[in-house]
Amino acid sequence: MKGIIRHIPNTITSMNLLCGAMGVICAFDGRLEASFYFMLAAAVFDFCDGLAARALNAYSDIGKELDSLSDMVSFGLLPAIMLNRLMAEAGNVSVWSYVPLVMAVFSALRLAKFNIDEEQKDNFIGLATPASAMLCGALVHYICKTPDSFLAPLIGTRLFVPILSIVLSALMVSRIPMFSLKFKAGQKDSIVYRMRVGFIGFCVAVSIAIFLFGLQFSMIFIVAVTGYIVMNLANWLSRRK
Repeated sequence: MKGIIRHIPNTITSMNLLCGAMGVICAFDGRLEASFYFMLAAAVFDFCDGLAARALNAYSDIGKELDSLSDMVSFGLLPAIMLNRLMAEAGNVSVWSYVPLVMAVFSALRLAKFNIDEEQKDNFIGLATPASAMLCGALVHYICKTPDSFLAPLIGTRLFVPILSIVLSALMVSRIPMFSLKFKAGQKDSIVYRMRVGFIGFCVAVSIAIFLFGLQFSMIFIVAVTGYIVMNLANWLSRRK
């Protein structure tokens, strides 16, 4: 029985990888909305494998490596392919449409750094790959579902998506501290704790507003991740003064 239990977290992690692979296939088939749904499923499995490992006390070195390899596909390669295909479907096939692929490279660097960096146990240094992926995936989904929205014309330009890709890539490998959503006892007086609580409140307010206005749910991820980045950048800049 114990032998089976210790494989449960890795099995869940493998489902993350499978969802990422399915998302890539959908992207190449032109089904970008489905790609985002697979990305969301991958994120659920990515969250659950950690819960399972803690609940079952089934930690392993192979699980840590498998988690990063799965994230590389689901949150590194998949968003890069989605942005590339979005530009292609918008008729913007040029050298610029391949720039988003650099996100796959920087995601790999980010994940490799995370695995060996002891400073990132409680919080992050640089933007986490799932956050970057969710912003890209949600943007693609929103534009596909609402082609007449204010965001759609930006995709027709040559520079918006490439610049977004480069900015997110730079943030992933930056040394900018960014809070995680891990709550621990004895941190209520810290600024990181207050930022976490404030961010959760912000996400709730954004979700309510978007549903009230009848917007696509993917806008929640666009606004939430953008707000998360802005909050951390503002905190980092204020500390440097």
